[in-house]
Amino acid sequence: MTIIQNHSDTQLPYQNQYQSVQADAFHGAGSSDIDELIQGNPKLWRGCDMAGQGMHGRSTGFPQLDAILPGRGWPEKGLMEVITPHWGMGELQLLIPLMRSIVEQGKWILWISPPYLLYAPALVQAGINTDQVLVVKLDTSCKDALWSMEKALQTENCGLVLAWQNWLPTKVLRRLQLAADTGDTLGVLFKHHDSEHSPSPIRLKIQDSYSENVSFNESEVTVIKARGNFRSLSANINLYQQA
Repeated sequence: MTIIQNHSDTQLPYQNQYQSVQADAFHGAGSSDIDELIQGNPKLWRGCDMAGQGMHGRSTGFPQLDAILPGRGWPEKGLMEVITPHWGMGELQLLIPLMRSIVEQGKWILWISPPYLLYAPALVQAGINTDQVLVVKLDTSCKDALWSMEKALQTENCGLVLAWQNWLPTKVLRRLQLAADTGDTLGVLFKHHDSEHSPSPIRLKIQDSYSENVSFNESEVTVIKARGNFRSLSANINLYQQA
């Protein structure tokens, strides 16, 4: 279904002795106290726990992707980046289950400067009520587009903001992240270029899969960065299976 038109083994002397002393010092701090602190604060979690304490996500609709995301799904709020070499690689199909969930909750979805025309019949076919979809036109200035995104993210009635903005300064991204946290809203930035030092909690990349034994209609989705993950993880997904 088309819903659019037109990224040494050599040990140093006394290393083992030092590590032993360091371990003893850590245990002396009382690991039970640390466990109690983590359990008592939902904003803290162990880095080794991919699911993450307090990070309960909503399913993406794609089990392979859920398996490599902290919380086993999309975050409930915050800023997320989706990176593709060009538009139309299934980035919107990736979010169809999420969009459907948002409108079922009675919330709005705001599209900011999409580079193509929305195809309303396809959205309706996907179960997305177009009466709950708002669009800020492509020719809107960057300043006005960012203002719209910030205000929408701060609004609890808006459940999802989709924006196409390639280059944004770190301070702007941090401001948008704060707005999303304030409004308990999820914002998605579609980009062509990956910013290695971006403060966004989640960064994904979609690209064609060239792996053997992979269906021609599957794409490689890589979680470049996610709170709770120590390394990038990838999955081959048919993004059109939900169509």
